[in-house]
Amino acid sequence: MRAKKFFTVLLLSLIAIAFLFPFYMMIVMGTYYSEDLFKQLPILPSDYLLENLKTIMSASFLRNYWNSFYVAVLFTLVTVGVASITGFAFAKYEFKGKNALYGFILLTMMIPGHLGLIAYVMEMKWFHLNNTHAPLILAGLNNAFGVFFMTQFIRSSVPTEVIESARIDGCSEPAILTKIVVPFLMPAISTLGLISFLGSWNGYLLPLVTINKPELYTLPLGIANLSTVFRTDYSASILGLTLGTLPLIVLFLFGSKTLVRGLTGGAVKG
Repeated sequence: MRAKKFFTVLLLSLIAIAFLFPFYMMIVMGTYYSEDLFKQLPILPSDYLLENLKTIMSASFLRNYWNSFYVAVLFTLVTVGVASITGFAFAKYEFKGKNALYGFILLTMMIPGHLGLIAYVMEMKWFHLNNTHAPLILAGLNNAFGVFFMTQFIRSSVPTEVIESARIDGCSEPAILTKIVVPFLMPAISTLGLISFLGSWNGYLLPLVTINKPELYTLPLGIANLSTVFRTDYSASILGLTLGTLPLIVLFLFGSKTLVRGLTGGAVKG
């Protein structure tokens, strides 16, 4: 029994090392002088980190970082807010055309998002919102997966009897949502919030077609710009990738349990 446990732990450790080694290499390569990357396999950190840091900071990297951060936070708030309200309506209210409307939302999940990109860009241009961060934030208004996810979670996790009791006690509908339903939804809100934040942080195509001003670039565009400005400085570009990945690693380390709990909770009860 002990031997089986030992080999299981050994196998899982080897798999973990195989997956984590590329991230380690990325971090280490960002500390080297670019020419040294081609001389040997960089296993240990070098002493060129500060120079590479100065290089990427000279390309407005911090501004790109801030742009990505506040856009991702606002996109997450919009996505979670709209999905929670819409999901509550579909899960606990009866109204004409409910099933057809919900079916239409589910249908949009089967259409690749890139097909609607041109129409969305034209719509933003009509509203004179191109070359601003508004298109990146307002994209959270039409998150079909978020609506589906919250609807399923509310149906399975929020007892209708609790809502009816609140109505009998004179609680208004907005107060029922904010004071009664939202506490039940914290696992789902955390999960959808994590997914939305990661999606916005990693988003590349939408910022690419809606933003032309370098001062408005988000982090993915900023990193792509690094490889253009410093075409031969691979170490600086790799350090930029490392700094862009760090928030995602921190989020995953602290939010992985919440993410799994929210996904499995809705799946099992649904």
